[in-house]
Formats: sequence, C-alpha cells, structure tokens
Amino acid sequence: MIVIPAIDLQGGRCVRLVEGRADSTTVFGDDPVAMARRWAERGARRLHVVDLDGAFDGAPRHAALIRAMVEAVPAVPVEVGGGLRDLATLESVLDTGARWAVLGTVAALEPAVLEAACRRWPDRILVGVDAVDGRVAVRGWTDVLPLGARELVGRAAVAGAAGVIYTDVRRDGTGRGPNLKATAALAAGAPVPVIASGGIAAVDDLVRLAAIPNVAGAIVGRALYTGAVDLEAAIAAVAT
Repeated sequence: MIVIPAIDLQGGRCVRLVEGRADSTTVFGDDPVAMARRWAERGARRLHVVDLDGAFDGAPRHAALIRAMVEAVPAVPVEVGGGLRDLATLESVLDTGARWAVLGTVAALEPAVLEAACRRWPDRILVGVDAVDGRVAVRGWTDVLPLGARELVGRAAVAGAAGVIYTDVRRDGTGRGPNLKATAALAAGAPVPVIASGGIAAVDDLVRLAAIPNVAGAIVGRALYTGAVDLEAAIAAVAT
C-alpha cells in the first residue's frame, strides 16, 4: 500500500478542513509548490491535490498553481480533484500534467460523463466515493444523495475507472482514525483498487489499512501537517 500526502488548495494556500466544512479551515502553508516538493523529498510516490475552491464553486480555480506543483515534482505522479464537472474541465486539469483526474459529483450525477471520460482517458480517471453513513455526498460534500457508496463503486468499475478513492466524510480531518469496517466492506466487493481516505491519525492506522485486501493506497492530510504521522516512517511501516 502506498501512502499519499494530501495537499488541499483554498485561496492559493495549503489548508485542511474538518468533515469537509468550509467554515473549519486550518491553514498549513502559503506555498503549495514548496509543499509538493517537501513531500516528494520525503519519499512520496504519489500526491493527492484537491482544489477546494473548485469543489465548492463547481469549476476548477487553481489550474495554474496545480501546473506549477506538477512541474515541481516531475518524478511523482499527481492525482487532482475538485470541481471537475465536464470533459472540458477534465481536459484542462490533465493538461497540467496531472497523471489522474478525480471525478466525484459528476460521477454520481452524470454517469454518461464518467463513461465518456474513461473512454477518452483510459487509466487516468479515478472516482471519488465520498460517503456519509454509506450514502454518496456531492458538491463539495454539501449534499447527500440516496445513491449508495457501493453502487457508485460498481458504476466506476463498469465505466472503466482506474480505481476509486473512498472517503468517510464524518472522519475526514478529525483525527479519529479511519472507518476500517466500512473501508473493508467496500474494498471486499470492489472490482477496482480502493484508495482509503479520512481520519488517519497515526502510523498504526495505516498499518491496519494496509492489511485490508484491495486497499492499494491511503491518503493522509492533517496528521502529516501536525507531525502526528511522519511520512518516511509511515512509508517504511507499510512497505512489506
């Protein structure tokens, strides 16, 4: 399992939210490009970048900044999400050099766009499965649909997505630990690789996630920035 540092962008800065709430912002840095370099130098094999302004506004807001981040770490592939609601915005993000684009809201609300994206950019589309009590949250996690998380995973697999990123919204940014039970249940029936996200607070959380079959990666945010998780130690702990 790979450990994936998260860099969330809001107003050009590196921030973290609690449970995805826009009013819960903590700023962890004013230079996202330097932050990307920092995690790359500490051994990151992949970065997870989210345009939070784009997620809330419905269209990307940090394309130029994301391009600069990607160019700063040429050896580290980057996955990017936030506000990608149509093929044109998808193309603009992939044109920055990002290896993967993450579709959340549009994957849940417009399956035809997901299918078209997977056909046009094979192996470069990930689906964000953001769940509240097993149901999918969209539009920057402000709306919860009757659509189940497992149903969206199945839709992603049929469309040809490269994998899914599963986030328990109630855990994200809280430091309460990941929802291991829900992650294991989702991964067990998933026909595509699962990346876990939300609540990781310690290296032990990563070790437990690494023991779950079909969990290919884990995204870590706040715990890296506070020092609760040391990236190099975390990578070593899940390397075998």
